[in-house]
Amino acid sequence: MKKQIGLLVMAYGTPYQKSDIEPYYTDIRHGRKPSEEELNDLISRYEAIGGLSPLAGTTERQAEAIAKTLNETYEDVEFKLYIGLKHIHPFIEDTVTKMHEDGITEAVTVVLAPHFSNFSVASYNRRAKEKADTYGIQLHHVEHYYQQQSFIDYWTMRVNETLENIPQEEHAKTVLVVSAHSLPEKMIKESNDPYPFELEDTARLIQEQSAIEHVAVGWQSEGNTGTPWLGPDVQDLTRDLFEQEGYQHFIYTPVGFVAEHLEVLYDNDYECKVVCDEVGATYHRPPMPDTHPLFIGAIVNEISKIFPKA
Repeated sequence: MKKQIGLLVMAYGTPYQKSDIEPYYTDIRHGRKPSEEELNDLISRYEAIGGLSPLAGTTERQAEAIAKTLNETYEDVEFKLYIGLKHIHPFIEDTVTKMHEDGITEAVTVVLAPHFSNFSVASYNRRAKEKADTYGIQLHHVEHYYQQQSFIDYWTMRVNETLENIPQEEHAKTVLVVSAHSLPEKMIKESNDPYPFELEDTARLIQEQSAIEHVAVGWQSEGNTGTPWLGPDVQDLTRDLFEQEGYQHFIYTPVGFVAEHLEVLYDNDYECKVVCDEVGATYHRPPMPDTHPLFIGAIVNEISKIFPKA
C-alpha cells in the first residue's frame, strides 16, 4: 500500500462568471463592498480581456499537472490533489476540511506563486495551518521555487525565443523588464520581507543564463490603498528607460505570476503596450508558464526536497 499524502495547491482565485465579480472583489477588500465606480472599473478590465480571466481553468490544469507528475515520480507515495483558493470557492479552509473528511493526516502545500512573501505565500500557509491544526493534519509548506533550475530554464528559453525574433543589430537597444505583483512598502520593511530580493535574484539568474544584455526590475498591479507600494511601476519604468537609455524593444516577463490572467493580460498586454506605443517602442511578452513541464518540474523538484524519493 502506498502512503497517501494530501497535495494542497493554493491560488488567488478568480470569478467563474460575471455574477461572481462583486462578492470576489468584496472578499479581496476584507468584506467591504466596492463602490459602483470601483466595481465598474474592475468589470471593464475583465471585458477588455474577453469578459473573464482564464485563470480558473488554468489553476485546475496546473494543479492536476503537479499531482500527475508527482504520482509518476514517486513509487511509494500517492499524492491526492486538493485545490484551495484565497478569495473565492473552494476556499482554503473548506478544502482543508474536505481533506480531513477524506482521512488525510499529512499534506504538502504549494502556492502558485514562485516567490515568498509574508503577505502572499505565508498568508496562504497560515490559513491552511490554522484549519489543519483543528483536525490534527500535519502540513509541509513549499515556500518558494523561483531558484529551481527548471524555473529559470523556462524563462531563459522564453527570453531567448523572443530575442530570436528581434534583429541581432537591435539587441543592444533591447531591455528585459522582470516584474512581480507590487506590495505595500511599509509591510515589506516592517517584516524584513525577502520578496524584493527574491525578484532581483530571479532577474540576475535569467540575465546570467540567457542572451539578454540589459535587464531592469519593476513592479506592477499596485493596489489602491493611498500608501506607497514597491516601485518603480512597470509603466513608469518603461517611459524612464526609453527616455534615458533609448531602448527600442521591451520584453516583459512578469515572473511573479505563473499564468495568463488579468494582471498579465491587462496590466502588461494592455497598459504596458499602450506606453510602448506612445513612445514608439516595440512591446514583447513571451507566454506564461501555465502547465509547461519545466514549470511543473520546478514545483515537483521543490516538493521532493520535503519528501525525498525512496
